[in-house]
Amino acid sequence: MPPLKHHATLLLLLSTLLPLLGDGALAQSEGGAVRALERPVPNPIVPSLEYRRALANGTRTTEGVPGPNYWQQSAHYTIAARLDVAEKRLEGTTRILYRNASPDTLPRLVVQLIQNFHREDAPRTFGAEITGGYTLTRVVAGGEALEEAQRPNTPGYVMRQTNLYIVPPAPVAPGDSVVLELEWSFKIPQNGASGRMGWNSDDFFYLAYWYPQMAVYDDVVGWQADPFTGLAEFYSGFAQYDVTLDVPEGWLVQGTGRLLNEREVLPDPVIARLRQAEVSDTVVHVITEQDFGPGSATRRGPDGRLRWHFVADSVRDAAYAITRASRWDVVRTDVGDRDGDGRPEYARAEAIYRPRYERWHQVARYAQHSIAFLSRHTGLPYPYPHATAVEGDGIIGGGMEYPMMTLIGGYQRQSDTSMYAVTAHELAHNWLPMIVSIDERRRAWMDEGTTNFNDDAASADFFPGYDSEPFEFSGYTRQANTGHEGALMRYSDRLDTPQHYGVHGYNKPASLLISLRNMLGAETFFRAYRGYIRTWAYKQPKPWDFFNYFNAATGQDLSWFWRSWYYETWTLDQSIASVTPRRDGTEIVVYDRGDVPMPARLTITLANGDTLEREIPVTTWLSGTRTATVTVPGGQAVTQVEIDAQREFPDVMRKNNRWTAAADALLPSLPLAVRNDLARQRADLLEQGYRPDGRALSGSVSRGGSGFERLTLEGGVEYAILAACDGECYDIDLVLADAADSTVAEDQRGDDVPVLTFTAPETGSYRLETVMFSCRMNACTWGGEVLRR
Repeated sequence: MPPLKHHATLLLLLSTLLPLLGDGALAQSEGGAVRALERPVPNPIVPSLEYRRALANGTRTTEGVPGPNYWQQSAHYTIAARLDVAEKRLEGTTRILYRNASPDTLPRLVVQLIQNFHREDAPRTFGAEITGGYTLTRVVAGGEALEEAQRPNTPGYVMRQTNLYIVPPAPVAPGDSVVLELEWSFKIPQNGASGRMGWNSDDFFYLAYWYPQMAVYDDVVGWQADPFTGLAEFYSGFAQYDVTLDVPEGWLVQGTGRLLNEREVLPDPVIARLRQAEVSDTVVHVITEQDFGPGSATRRGPDGRLRWHFVADSVRDAAYAITRASRWDVVRTDVGDRDGDGRPEYARAEAIYRPRYERWHQVARYAQHSIAFLSRHTGLPYPYPHATAVEGDGIIGGGMEYPMMTLIGGYQRQSDTSMYAVTAHELAHNWLPMIVSIDERRRAWMDEGTTNFNDDAASADFFPGYDSEPFEFSGYTRQANTGHEGALMRYSDRLDTPQHYGVHGYNKPASLLISLRNMLGAETFFRAYRGYIRTWAYKQPKPWDFFNYFNAATGQDLSWFWRSWYYETWTLDQSIASVTPRRDGTEIVVYDRGDVPMPARLTITLANGDTLEREIPVTTWLSGTRTATVTVPGGQAVTQVEIDAQREFPDVMRKNNRWTAAADALLPSLPLAVRNDLARQRADLLEQGYRPDGRALSGSVSRGGSGFERLTLEGGVEYAILAACDGECYDIDLVLADAADSTVAEDQRGDDVPVLTFTAPETGSYRLETVMFSCRMNACTWGGEVLRR
């Protein structure tokens, strides 16, 4: 953590070292008196012991930049593999030149064997097809053939879960290297690695997590050997790749890297259209249905097979699509000025898809826009020769990322905005984790949440007026309101359910970046955000690097933000407690019901229509209070007050953010959240010609329970019966029955503001049932009113 900037902040944070920080904790006031804190106050951030060692070793810094002694390992892969289409089998050889740039001597090496996820004895988060995983027929280290180890610490190897542990003939010294050679084969699962690779319809294969790959050895964790269990994703080191894939003729191959031998595998007309696409701003159909088959989509091979040769440098992984029935659309995309010569440079934006997937006909254009936009948005021009979106329906429903490549479902029943969003999201992963290399097994939020933030911005740019950021807030707050949420700093692979993982990895961290941007202002935020991406490009940041970089780049100690949002499962819930006219003005009291401290931004509307903006700074809440007062000078009456009217922060209970004079005129015994909703619904009905009947309704009902009211209604009169529930309620229904207990009207929509309209056939007694379908508390308060016209 960087040095604290202000003495007052230092005193405040020192006070948080008290063992208990809830109600009853103590703090020192300026006058020396001891008072009770009304709320938790964020503790200082203490990084992990391993990270503190890295600081001491000079590989990391408290400013969030790599230290003078920063290092990371590297590897060079030479891979040759042969695909047996009929048997759905892949066999190959992998040669790895592994260079030890660390100051440590490595007596053992760790290689990832992700396909062993499909062994019968593999630990899994949920079910998977059992294919047996890898068969290893040869393991060589340092030129010596190894056998399965019989004794610990002797040359040999052991397969354990999804890792291969190798003890080479001699330890690998600092600055030294070792060559590993492996021969392997495996049966390709149809939905491999939890739907991240596989095959479909006998015309499509997607190879990912298909070769033995070095585990990461970094300066903080050492060997990251957490097994792959199907949920949390991957952590890989940067490497060079030389890959040759042997496949039947007529099958197009595209994947990570640059194709070296295109004239040996692609016919001249296809190459000509590819060259045309590389200088075209409109999509070129490089391969269509008329080109499918040997001699048209690909050249013919002398033995009925072709060898596709790819090379790539400084990438985390390599993945390949192999298809005999897919279109190939290509267009160039402007990635900005990579080399600083003042001229734009281009990459190929591509879509590979089977023709029946109609949503895919626009995906090359979506890829073109998203890569260009994201190059500007992140401040780092896209560095690779192509960005390819691949349809793999039947393997995957959503999408999965790889360097230069994606695998995405068919999206037949989805909207254009959804198709664009998933394309932009998966391609945006080329920045995080493919360039800024994240340990996704432990910190999924560092790349998935950031990528959600990026694709939200791309969607808004492509579809003017479209805003997907509110979906990040609602996705997070919905889970937070259940009380079942995992803290972001908890390992991603140790969350309880895939639902928790989704909010933990995606919605919540995206919401926090949105909030941070809105709190700091776009200029300050993007200066730090883009600087972080550039600083950690082709490196391996940890959470504390992210925190420290933002602290230093913004010139603010944001430790309270990181602690409250990333370490805890506290929530933000600011509310209007009261609005009271005084002789010298109007007194507005804000009560902070949640535990996350954030600025409270008030929009105050006056009787003449003018608005005032006021802000309660976060330091108010950091002092340990829950209450703050804002006074509006006398003059015009205050008619409305709203906290966070621009919806810049993920408040979990917006019902209590707004006060209106009209709401205050309703039953004062009802919670403000109920009165607010009633006033809003009431105003709409009054505009439709309804008028108050004079009957106010209220009650308290437990979740799943019902409350009953008897109403006498006049025959021939059209009634509107409305209800609203408090901030702990999400769904309340109204059911009206006649004297014979037959339902005559109902509103059972999934909302918290039901309105029931009904014309009484005759004067008599009716029974109104209030059903509390969803309530977080033992009982939720509701209120209602009867209107007529």
